[in-house]
Amino acid sequence: MPSKKILEQKQQMVDELAEKMKKAVSGVLVDYTGISVADDTKLRAELRKAGVYYTVKKNSIISLAAKKAGLEGFDEYLKGSTAIALAEEDMIAPAKILAKFADEKDNFKIKAGFIEGETVDAGKVKELSKLPSKEVLVAKFLGGLNAPISGFVNVLNGNLRGLVVALNAIAEKKKSA
Repeated sequence: MPSKKILEQKQQMVDELAEKMKKAVSGVLVDYTGISVADDTKLRAELRKAGVYYTVKKNSIISLAAKKAGLEGFDEYLKGSTAIALAEEDMIAPAKILAKFADEKDNFKIKAGFIEGETVDAGKVKELSKLPSKEVLVAKFLGGLNAPISGFVNVLNGNLRGLVVALNAIAEKKKSA
């Protein structure tokens, strides 16, 4: 039986991971078996730059943390080597980065994930990775809002332009008469 100190350390790891999972808007579980240290370092740097927390934990710790965070259905995906990526702000970032990496590396596989507390399979994570980023979506939305206003301004300008042309024609006619 493990010592009390080891049990306390493991409980602390579960508590810390559960807290991060509660705060996260999305997360992705991956099987990282067989990737090189250089590839792993590159992946971690890219995730860190995007504000994504990425760690390798034992499946039992991830399972306990998920239950503590209120996430159901993770246990079926917790087999083999598992790493977890969590994002507190950009929901799409972990899925986008990890799906791109999985496409490049044959032995790196997405297992599952969660979005706002709902567990999803690898297919849904890959679908999520194809969405544009939040900034792009906001820009498209604002562009859509701006289009009718721009059209309205052009219509008003057209009417004013027509009035100016008509008044100018009247003035020219009076000058010549």
